Amino acid sequence: MNPLLRRLQPFSFARLRTLLAGVAANPELGAINLSIGEPKHPTPAVVTDAIVGALGGLSVYPPPLGSERLRDAVSRWIANRYGLEGVDPATQILPVNGTKEALFSFAQVAIDPRADAVVVFPNPCYQVYEGAALLAGATPHYVEQSHDTGFRCDWSAVPRDVWSRTQLAFACSPGNPSGSVMDLDQWGELFALSDRYGFAIASDECYSEIYPDESTPPLGALQAARSLGRPDFPRLMMFSSLSKRSNAPGLRSGFVSGDASLIKPFLHYRTYHGCAMSETVQAASLAAWGDEAHVRENRARYRAKFDALEPMLGDVLGITRPQGGFYFWARVPGGDDEAFVKGLYAQYNVLVLPGSYLARDVGGRNPGRGYVRLALVDTETQCIEAARRIREYCQTTPRTQ
Repeated sequence: MNPLLRRLQPFSFARLRTLLAGVAANPELGAINLSIGEPKHPTPAVVTDAIVGALGGLSVYPPPLGSERLRDAVSRWIANRYGLEGVDPATQILPVNGTKEALFSFAQVAIDPRADAVVVFPNPCYQVYEGAALLAGATPHYVEQSHDTGFRCDWSAVPRDVWSRTQLAFACSPGNPSGSVMDLDQWGELFALSDRYGFAIASDECYSEIYPDESTPPLGALQAARSLGRPDFPRLMMFSSLSKRSNAPGLRSGFVSGDASLIKPFLHYRTYHGCAMSETVQAASLAAWGDEAHVRENRARYRAKFDALEPMLGDVLGITRPQGGFYFWARVPGGDDEAFVKGLYAQYNVLVLPGSYLARDVGGRNPGRGYVRLALVDTETQCIEAARRIREYCQTTPRTQ
């Protein structure tokens, strides 16, 4: 067995199951699960109809590069969404089976484990960044995101000797769990570091299409690069997905786009990896990227939930309306996130995720401790009911931690 597997920590949801083992939820209240970021809105008909119409594609092996039609559709979407004309479908775009698979596998391509490699990424973060680094033989370096930094990475806090060994940096904007968005100055700082030290950047943008203001979509990494005079996106890869945008997590569909000199070896790796997207999924993906009406409706549903829950929870939890994504990153009374989660589940049958499970202890400090993540993925009615129970729990339960 690969000995590096022993370095992997249990996923946050496995830890949550362990935490709640033997804890009985209140049987008088129906269960509401806000712990996992799995969209519950209906998958739009434009996607499901396209799948039904393309079932014949299951009878053929798909090409690793994906169809020209799909890559053209993605290029048009990038142009419409970010104002980026001329992203080459042949050399700068690659369809992938979801960003989780792509983020993990890209690290295996980008990292030379013989070189005492380091991978830099946020803390808290999406745990795949850590696992990808460890299984590529690299050492993780965690960049704290806290209230003091506006829940953004302070890249200047990374020591110079760490940057000198860094081969890959993961960025996530809008961020998971806080929903913070990197601005042009922050991207410029990271690009300058990449130029100086030569590492690749993987920009995880799976939440990019869920944001509160229709007139102000979040800045994307490729968009930032072009704005800063980097038209060929040197050492930069953007990862985007239909899972959240189109309520299609089971479709396992997304794309990567960026530096053609990185796309080429990534495609070569994937040729052996056996992860080409089926023609049936490609047809559904093409339909999804070509339709914005369902995406606007999706944002409106999330906006309504944030509008309803913010005043209900604002005075009992330390919450900040996110710039993107569908999470509340909430500071709990008393500061013990595990105790809060156990008590809320036992007394009110509402499940949320301890923030400390999304972060790592560095220097005796876990920047997720004292927070919980609330995923507003259920119906508006269920989310409001969950907020009512959370509010009552906060108001009636003594805090002695």
